[in-house]
Amino acid sequence: MSKMTKAWLIVAAFAIFTATARADEVTEWNQTMLRAGTMAQTTPLQITRVAAIVQAAMFDAANGINARYTPIRVSPAAPAGASRRAAVVQAAWTSLSHLYGTLGVSTPTPLQVTQQAALDARLRVSLTIIAAQESKASMDSGIAWGQTVAEQIWTWRKDDLANPSNLSFTGDTAAGDWRPTPNAPVSETITSGPMAGYPQFVFMTPWVIQTDSQFRPGGPPALSSAQYARDLNETKIMGSYSSTARTADQTIYSLFWVVSSTYAFNGAAVSLIEDRDREEVSGRDHDDTLLENARLLAALDVAMADAAIGCWDAKFFYHFWRPITAIRNDGNSADLTWSPMFATPSHPDYPSGHSCVSGAAVVILANEFGDKTRFNLTSDLMLGVTRSFSSFSSALEEVKNARVFAGIHFRTATEDGVKLGADVAHYLLEHKFQRVH
Repeated sequence: MSKMTKAWLIVAAFAIFTATARADEVTEWNQTMLRAGTMAQTTPLQITRVAAIVQAAMFDAANGINARYTPIRVSPAAPAGASRRAAVVQAAWTSLSHLYGTLGVSTPTPLQVTQQAALDARLRVSLTIIAAQESKASMDSGIAWGQTVAEQIWTWRKDDLANPSNLSFTGDTAAGDWRPTPNAPVSETITSGPMAGYPQFVFMTPWVIQTDSQFRPGGPPALSSAQYARDLNETKIMGSYSSTARTADQTIYSLFWVVSSTYAFNGAAVSLIEDRDREEVSGRDHDDTLLENARLLAALDVAMADAAIGCWDAKFFYHFWRPITAIRNDGNSADLTWSPMFATPSHPDYPSGHSCVSGAAVVILANEFGDKTRFNLTSDLMLGVTRSFSSFSSALEEVKNARVFAGIHFRTATEDGVKLGADVAHYLLEHKFQRVH
C-alpha cells in the first residue's frame, strides 16, 4: 500500500471518528460514504466527486419536501407528507450503491458485493429508527422521492467524463515543463508507468461553474522573474527533507496536512454541525435541522468538487514543473541531491490542488459559521497531535505553508490555488442554495 493510499485511509478515519454521538441522517450517511471510500481506497481527489454526488442527492431530496432553497439539480416535486428523513437516507443509499455497490452493475466484484451488504445493513438500521417515529405512508413517499432524486443525479453525473480510458500526459523536458517526478506515489496515477495523475479531471463536467476554465488563474511566474526566484529559494530551503530552517512545529503541521488532505474540512464541518445541533436542540425542528445540515454539506462538497475540476484544468493548461524537478535541473543553481520532505504528487505544481479545494471549503464554512470560529483537528496517523485554530482563515494559512514546507509546491501555486477555490465557492453561493421562502 502506497503512502498516498495510506494517507487517504487516515483521512477517512479522521472524518469518521470526529463525529460525535449526536448525529442525524445527513451526518450519519456522510460517515457511511467515507467508510465506503476507505474500503475502496478512493483517493482524495476522486472523493471530491463521490462526496458531491452523495451530498447533492441528499440535499435535493431533503429540499424537495417543502422546498426552502433552489436545488442543485432536481426541482422540488415530492408528494405532500413525504418523510424528509427517509428521503435523505434513500438518496444516500442509492448514490453509494451506484458508486461502490452493485446497483446497475452486471458483474460485480467481490468488493462491490461486500460494500453493498454493508450499505444494505446501514439502510435497514436507518429506516428502522425512522419507522419508530414516522408513519409507513410518510416513509414510503419519502423513500420513493429519495430514490427518484438520486437516480436523476446519477444519470446526470455517471457520464461526466470522470473515468475515460486511454488518457495520459507525460510532460516535456523543456525548462519549466512538468515531467514525471522521481518519488511520486504510485497510487497517484490512473495507469501504470510514469505519467501525470488524473488527466481525466481536465474534461470533467463541472457542477455549478459554467466551464472548467472559468476561474483559471493567470499562471506561474516566469522563470526569469524575481517572484520565481523567491518561490524556488523558499521551497528549496524550507521544504528540504533535511531542512534546518524549518521549525519542529512547521514540520509537524506540514506532515499533518499531508496525511489529513482536503477532507479534514469535511470532518470539521460535521463536528461543528453537531455542536450547533446540541446547542439548538430545543429551538429547531428536526426536519429543519436535517435540511440545513444537508444544505451545508452539499455546498461544501460541491464547491470542493468544482474547485478540483477548475484546478486540474489549470494544472494541465500550464503544466508547470514541481520543485523537485526545478531544484535538481535549474541551470542557475541546480542541486541534484535535493529531496522534499514528502513524496511529490504526480501531477503539475500550479496551482496547488490542496489549496484550491481548501480555499473553497473555507469560504463555505466561514459563510456558515463565521471566519473566527474555533475548532480542533486531529489525525489517527499522528496520535497525540491536535491542531487548534482560532479561525478558518488561520487553518488555510497553515495549509498553504504546509505544501511549501513539505517541499512539494511553490508559494505562488498555493496562493493562486486558494484564490481559485474561493472564487468557485463565492460563485456557488451566488447561484445555488438561494432561499425561496
